[in-house]
Amino acid sequence: MNLIRKQNTWFPSVMDDFLNTNWNINVPSYSNTLPAVNIIENDTDFILHIAAPGLNKNDFELSIENKVLSIEVVKDPYNDEFTRQEFDYNSFKRTFSIPKTVEKSKISASYTNGVLNITLPKTKDALTEPKKLIKIK
Repeated sequence: MNLIRKQNTWFPSVMDDFLNTNWNINVPSYSNTLPAVNIIENDTDFILHIAAPGLNKNDFELSIENKVLSIEVVKDPYNDEFTRQEFDYNSFKRTFSIPKTVEKSKISASYTNGVLNITLPKTKDALTEPKKLIKIK
């Protein structure tokens, strides 16, 4: 997802505008960019933060199959209401292997301020016991 357009400092603005005009020709643009992901593991769960600004929660499709979590967004790159479109909301698919220690039935997700948050709770067997202090006699 490209939110910042690269500025070309070698050509004057007139040449830049001429070369970057799409001339109303719809050419499919494919991008290999994926949203950035932060993964946090704590004692009770795993948390995934996926940076995906400009989307709606209904744009996401989350699924689990064979211990693999898939996050997919399918966006139509063409929109006739724009004369020029520089926002680039690409379709993408990210997959993550889920450890055996995750309780699949309790996975939850929310989308707030351009970040998709997915919580993968650990099973009771995987939870670490709290530290126990032993008194010396």
